[in-house]
Amino acid sequence: MYNLFEAAGKYLNYYFTAASGKGHGIHSPFVFDFIQKVLNDKFSYPAYEEIEALRQELKNNHQEIQITDFGAGAVKGSVRTAKVSRIVSRTAKSPKFGKLLYRIVACYKPSKLLELGTSLGISGCYLAKANSDGLLYTIEGAEAIANLAKENFNRLKLKNVHAYCGRFEDVLSGVLNSMETVDLAFIDGNHQKDPTIDYYTKILPFTHAGSVLIFDDIHWSREMEEVWEWLKAREEITLTIDLFRIGLVFFRNEQKEKQHFTIRF
Repeated sequence: MYNLFEAAGKYLNYYFTAASGKGHGIHSPFVFDFIQKVLNDKFSYPAYEEIEALRQELKNNHQEIQITDFGAGAVKGSVRTAKVSRIVSRTAKSPKFGKLLYRIVACYKPSKLLELGTSLGISGCYLAKANSDGLLYTIEGAEAIANLAKENFNRLKLKNVHAYCGRFEDVLSGVLNSMETVDLAFIDGNHQKDPTIDYYTKILPFTHAGSVLIFDDIHWSREMEEVWEWLKAREEITLTIDLFRIGLVFFRNEQKEKQHFTIRF
């Protein structure tokens, strides 16, 4: 993980070198359309208010729970105690990016969605709410957190969520077999190089030309930046979009030449 000084330098470099978030100079009709219809959609969808009200309640919840860590920055399998308020503040996607996930799903209407890293369910709520006809399969490693996420999905009356608890390496293959195809995946769990590449490798056979994979925190560490460069070099990946906090990967058949975009958001 980069320290604050390094992270600030990375962001400043991104900000001053990224293409305009207005779409100026973008010579890809698909990406220009993505900017106009997804990035710059300013409509306040009713789901936003509902999910952000849930986030605020969780921020005010100081209940302590025991959780087992499996991700980067933790001793594997270590048990610690944390307040719900701290968990949501540290691990939930920000409102800005939660709403972006919603708009991506609302625009492309994926039917089978996969999430690695449920946390308390905020991002899952955005994904599931955006397409009530789709099915979200979400996996969380820590049992206590997974149980709270299920409660949150129920509170928002989400009937299209299949929530699983377990280590990704133990659960992912079975979930993928249940899904049969992956139209969209949000990979936000273990921010380490080898595990992230392993997740991609397992997901890849279930993708198709219209699939989109979203990788969280692609500039979080040197390892995650190496993963991002590895993905960009993959033959089957024809288009990527770097929004700094997240990176989007596409497999579009009509893309005759690889294109990689960094866009200010």
